[in-house]
Amino acid sequence: MDLEQARFNMIEQQVRPWSVLDQTVLDIMRRVPRDRFVPPSQINLAYADIEIPLAHGENMMHPRVEGRMLQELAISVTDSCLEIGTGSGYITACLAHLADEVHSVDIHQDFIDEAKQKLLDSHIDNVTLETKNALTELDGAQQYDAIAVTGSMPEYTPQFEQMLKPGGRLFLVVGREPAMHAMLVTRKNATEFNRVSLFETVLKPLQGMKLQETFSL
Repeated sequence: MDLEQARFNMIEQQVRPWSVLDQTVLDIMRRVPRDRFVPPSQINLAYADIEIPLAHGENMMHPRVEGRMLQELAISVTDSCLEIGTGSGYITACLAHLADEVHSVDIHQDFIDEAKQKLLDSHIDNVTLETKNALTELDGAQQYDAIAVTGSMPEYTPQFEQMLKPGGRLFLVVGREPAMHAMLVTRKNATEFNRVSLFETVLKPLQGMKLQETFSL
């Protein structure tokens, strides 16, 4: 299989037609070899228009959703990013190329261990990886320019938006199957947030979910 051609086709036939037009994002998705981050048994599907299964009942997102997420977060080279749900490490690697530093957490230790090796093999050294339940174990006082949540939440909770710096952006998917939607939350100042619904999609729930409060738009 010609993986380089498959990567090109993924960009041109899946990602770009989904209104991902930011050239920096497209270049990063061309630069980061997705096939190095999928399970070895799935390498021929690395650039297919599917969710690729991982361990623990998790999936990699569709490439088009990954592209939209990266574009909506509008990450600059000076940004600090938080990724909630390391998974395969592919989005972690893309974020690392876009941002100054990335803090990525996952509830599964084996995901963290495998991602650490893949990032090392890719000569990426601006990522901090931790095994944590993001809903209960993150330092809420730490703030970021961009937060990417790679699992869905049944209802919106303001928990993560409080970890944004002023001007910071949060991407997450909210709802229950079959009615889920991607959201972008932007922190305007200490007390004001702009919350926008972007598009409909379906995403596996964030594991470790124990919501104490919900928030209705």
